[in-house]
Amino acid sequence: MPKTLLLHCTVLCMALFGNACQQTIPKPKFDIRKVDQTVKNLTFTNVKIKRTLDPKLLLAPTETYILGPGDILTIEIAEVPNTLASTFVMPDGMVYYNLAGGVRAEGLTQADFAKQLTEALKRDYSNPLVNVSLSEVRSRRYWMLGQIVSPGIYPLRQPTTLLEAIASAGGLAMSGQSGTSVEIADLGSSVVIRDGNVLPVNFEKLIKTGDVSQNIFLRHNDYIYLPSSSSSNVLLLGAIASPQAIRYKESLTLVDCFAQGQGSTPDAYLKQVVVVRGSFDKPSAAIVDLQAILVGKATDVLLQPRDIVWIPRQPLGLLDSTVTLIFRDAARSYAATQGSRLVGSKVNPSIPIPASPAQSP
Repeated sequence: MPKTLLLHCTVLCMALFGNACQQTIPKPKFDIRKVDQTVKNLTFTNVKIKRTLDPKLLLAPTETYILGPGDILTIEIAEVPNTLASTFVMPDGMVYYNLAGGVRAEGLTQADFAKQLTEALKRDYSNPLVNVSLSEVRSRRYWMLGQIVSPGIYPLRQPTTLLEAIASAGGLAMSGQSGTSVEIADLGSSVVIRDGNVLPVNFEKLIKTGDVSQNIFLRHNDYIYLPSSSSSNVLLLGAIASPQAIRYKESLTLVDCFAQGQGSTPDAYLKQVVVVRGSFDKPSAAIVDLQAILVGKATDVLLQPRDIVWIPRQPLGLLDSTVTLIFRDAARSYAATQGSRLVGSKVNPSIPIPASPAQSP
C-alpha cells in the first residue's frame, strides 16, 4: 500500500475511533460529594477584645423606685376605718382601690402615685390623707440562667451585687467526681447581658480570686448566664436559614453544620464565614471561604465542640470588632434559649435576637 494512502487511512481511523469514544463514554457530572472527601483543621488567629468595665457599674443605684405591673402596695386613708387594703399594680398599669376606681401607677414613684390617688379620692372624701407603701417588689427582676443551683427569675427588691445574686441562687452548680466537688460552669464564657449587650465582667477574677472590681450591681431585667463547661454544641448564627445550636458529633465539618442550618439566606456572604473558638477572655478566630468549599475549589474544614460559626451578610470589617459582636449575639442566643425553657415558652421577647449581628460596633 502506498505510504500516502496508509497515512490517510491511519488519520481516518483515529478520527473515527475518537468520535466513537466521545459518543460511548459520557462526560461525568459534577458532584460536590465526590470532589474531595478529605477535610483539614482550621488555622486560627488570636483576637484581642477590649473588656474594660465602667466604674459606674460598681455603684449602687440611687434613683427612686418606679412602680410597675405586679408590685404589691398597701394603701390606707388615715383616720378612716376599714380602708386598709393590700392591692397590686395590674398588667395594664392601673391600681384599683376603694371608690377611686382605676388610678395609673405604672411609671410613677410611690409619692407621685399617692398624689394621683389622693386627687381621685377627693370626689368621695374631704381632704383625704392617703398612705401608700410598697409591700413587695415584683416588677423588677433579674434572670439567673445556666449552671446555677437554682436557676430562675429573682425579684430585684434592693440594690444587689452580682455575687449576692449568685449566692441567692444557691451558688454555682457542682459535679461530684471521685469524691470531690467540681464546678461545671464555664466561667471564661459566663456573661451578664444588659439591654441586649454583654457587660465586660470577668467571672474568673470575680469568683476565683475574689476581685471585687468585677462585682457590679444588677439592674432590672439583667441576665446572668453561666454556660456548662461540658457543653458540646456548635452554635450556628448569622445569615442562615435556621440559626441553632448543633449537637457536636465526631468529625463534624463546616459543610455538615451549614446543611443542618438548612442553607444560607439569600443575602449571605459566604466568602468570609467566621469560626470563633475559645472563651470571651481568650478567643481566636478563623475565616473560611465556604463558597469555595461548596463548589469544590477548597477543602472542607473540621469543627470542634463549642465553636461558633457565623455567616455574615457583607464583607468583614475589623476582625476584633466582628468577634466582639459574634460573642454578644452568641450570648444573647444562649440566654434567650435558656430563658424560654425557664418560662416554658418558645419565644422570649425580653432578649432581642437579630437574624444576623451588625457589621459595625
